[in-house]
Amino acid sequence: MRTLALAFCLLICTVSFSQPAYYLFVGGYTTGKNEGIGVYKFNATNGSVQFVSKIKSDNPSYLAIAANGKYIYSANEAGKGMQGLASAFTFDKKTGELTLLNQVLVGGNGPCYVSVDKANQWLVTANYVSGSVSVLNLNKNGSIDTLKQLFRHTGSSVNVQRQKEPHAHMAVFSPDEKQLFTNDLGTDKINIYNFNSANKNLPFTPAADSVIFSVAGNGPRHTAFHPTQKLMYVVNELSGTIDVFNYKKHIQNVQTISTDTSNRLDKGSADIHFSPDGKFLYATNRGSYNNIVIYSVNAINGTLKYIGLEPTRGKTPRNFAIDSTGNFLLVANQNSNSVIIFKRDKTTGLLTYTSQFETGNPTCLKLLAAE
Repeated sequence: MRTLALAFCLLICTVSFSQPAYYLFVGGYTTGKNEGIGVYKFNATNGSVQFVSKIKSDNPSYLAIAANGKYIYSANEAGKGMQGLASAFTFDKKTGELTLLNQVLVGGNGPCYVSVDKANQWLVTANYVSGSVSVLNLNKNGSIDTLKQLFRHTGSSVNVQRQKEPHAHMAVFSPDEKQLFTNDLGTDKINIYNFNSANKNLPFTPAADSVIFSVAGNGPRHTAFHPTQKLMYVVNELSGTIDVFNYKKHIQNVQTISTDTSNRLDKGSADIHFSPDGKFLYATNRGSYNNIVIYSVNAINGTLKYIGLEPTRGKTPRNFAIDSTGNFLLVANQNSNSVIIFKRDKTTGLLTYTSQFETGNPTCLKLLAAE
């Protein structure tokens, strides 16, 4: 009996520890209930969330995780007229604690996006207010060193309220890290830079075909790359559309599709991500919509087919994340102080509400495998 009981105990322990567990990092604005970055444990088997720790930081509106999981970086949006910051933190997987390494001025205003290369040598921020992109090198201990390059966008577009000047909204590496794509909502352009990590002073140079011109008034915001094909998908904030681009040889627009079937004008489309298997694409709408749109992805040409809309049960779904098992999708509702957890049907792509938790003004969710 003792042997049987011991075996049963070992089985239970094995099952318990084999459940996919993640650390969930929540960044947001600190003008309300939020004080900085929150750290949680997320169970991708049952969708449960447990608070672990938090660290104070000023407006850490977007986060990036180093490939080795040891460092977390934030874009810190400062007040109007003030230069923005980028912050570096060490992360202890055993305790779930973040520790500030340092903060560095990025040379631009309103950094709203941050990316880090896989080798953890370069950090890039998109600065919304100043319409610029900053390039900073990283030290071996994960801290941020100095500003090496600053690209200032120029121009405007047709929306007189939102496009009087450049507004860089994203700076993201291509999957092969040969290029950097920078979306500018204010100029309706996506600027492309070639990336050479070995060049310690000028790692980025404009590509030969260095600009993708979007339809006037689109306001390109975020990009998602297909996990297996040379396809990229750009969600346009102002027009509430998604552009599908093939970039095998030359960049070619293969489809434009709406993020909502109604005719309201305040879609405020925000974030875009694939399911891990690449079969489904999701994007959020804010404004008076507050929903997430679901598409199936054509396995041959990557075009999208509308499946449906799921209310996000809160206001202003700015950002969302899907765990690597594909079991759950988590949405950050910025203006209702909540993170909503949906169960994903891997066959249909549809979402089912499971639970939510409160956190102040969440604007970015990042997941890191705990084991």
